[in-house]
Amino acid sequence: MKNIPIRSIVPEGPKTADFDGFRIFNIREYLQGKDMIQHLHRHDFYFILILTKGVGVHEIDFVEHPIIDNSIFIMRPAQVHRFELKVGSEGYWLAFNKEFPLLSSATANSLLRKAASRNFYKLNEKDIEALRPVLQMILEEYRSRQAGFEFIIKAGVEIFLIQFLRLQKKDGAAVVANQYPQEKLQELMDLLEANIGTTKQPAVYADMLSLSLFQLNSITKNLVGKTIAALIQDQILLEAKRHLMGTPNQVSQIAFQLGYDDVSYFIRFFKKKMGVTPDAFRKNFR
Repeated sequence: MKNIPIRSIVPEGPKTADFDGFRIFNIREYLQGKDMIQHLHRHDFYFILILTKGVGVHEIDFVEHPIIDNSIFIMRPAQVHRFELKVGSEGYWLAFNKEFPLLSSATANSLLRKAASRNFYKLNEKDIEALRPVLQMILEEYRSRQAGFEFIIKAGVEIFLIQFLRLQKKDGAAVVANQYPQEKLQELMDLLEANIGTTKQPAVYADMLSLSLFQLNSITKNLVGKTIAALIQDQILLEAKRHLMGTPNQVSQIAFQLGYDDVSYFIRFFKKKMGVTPDAFRKNFR
């Protein structure tokens, strides 16, 4: 998928150990009185958009979401997206890569995996205002860079994640209780992302996660209402769509990259699931 641009966090100013991979912006200041339009691309970092006010459209992995007031978007590395954010939007924009020190903490990593299990969240005004103080603190520490700012930012991001997940559950204990299956689900999604072109057998993924197939199916059914086999099919379709929209490759090439020797079988599978052939999808979507 080399034709879909991949964006990284570019270091700014003098190098600061471990913090070149972190950014936070005030959205209103970042827009500078102009609309922001970003065409199809992907990141190699986590991206969190917190909007107290917002107008526009955000499409993530070919699913379109309205940009509205009191909403939060969380994107994982490698997801494909494009969006239009209108002037007058307000909130915060957080970005950090996989090397960000926060992610070296098992607890914080678990919180992030839980939060990033969905791309779009709609909050109410009271709840999103409850998140503002910690986000403003992180922004001020990032700008001032006084002694020890790194520790405050790491703690601040972790506090933000805890507060955010509490708002989702309205019960902090529920977040902790659900960590293990959620971690396993995110591990599965990471494995699917990395291996779908070569591995499509549910039992193999269960082995990779040190689970029985029954245990893995129980986790996926409880958390997302789908079997592991259905999630594998979803990932195949997602990767196919990414290739169709992000590369000029022929359908036969895409089928081969996804592990299909029989191109006609791949086309039938795609049409059965999407209602159109791969070529028609590419033409209609564009």
